[in-house]
Amino acid sequence: MQKVKISKRQLKEDQFTSFMLTARHQVLEYWQFIVIGLVVLVLLIVGVVYFFNAQTAKKSEASEKLSAALLDYRSGSMTTAIAALNAVVTDYGSEPSAEFATFLLGNANLRIRNYSEATRFFEMYLAKYKGDSFHRASAQSGIAAAAENQGDFAKAADAFESAYNEEKEGAQAGDFLSGAVRNHLAAGNIDRARSFLDILKKDFEGTDLTKRTIRLFAEKTSS
Repeated sequence: MQKVKISKRQLKEDQFTSFMLTARHQVLEYWQFIVIGLVVLVLLIVGVVYFFNAQTAKKSEASEKLSAALLDYRSGSMTTAIAALNAVVTDYGSEPSAEFATFLLGNANLRIRNYSEATRFFEMYLAKYKGDSFHRASAQSGIAAAAENQGDFAKAADAFESAYNEEKEGAQAGDFLSGAVRNHLAAGNIDRARSFLDILKKDFEGTDLTKRTIRLFAEKTSS
């Protein structure tokens, strides 16, 4: 019996034909699952696109509402501004706009002498957001101002210290030091007041602020 020699080309063609037949059989047998898989893939792609579009739209919406609240804040309409800023924080808490809205809520409440709410929002800002040293120092000084106006001089002194530690090179550093001296004196912490007065005299020698604080210290410790 004569052997039939199969060339490499014929072998490859047979393997390809076998593969196609097997693939066709599998497609016919599992076509439902393949279609379902394609539908799921399409839905996933559509879902991702929708998510990013929704996020972009939400971020834009939050920015617009914050801008509107800022107009009220700058015009002095604090009640309207506070309501608008609260809406930004509540409805868009995960957006960047909520960070600045939280900070502004502290300032707005401080301006209308709602000290408990001012403190709450400043503390929320410090706890929730990293922020920058300027805004963190401002939030601490806001807490200090609220505490001082409520007669909690020890808390005010600590908050002024924290504000100074956040922004030792900032434009308000001297005010923070003076505030710490003033409130430590009011709380009866003479040694702490003296230590911050020494820093003030060293870093802000000869300024009107330093002279006023020196006179205050002398008056409070003379008796």
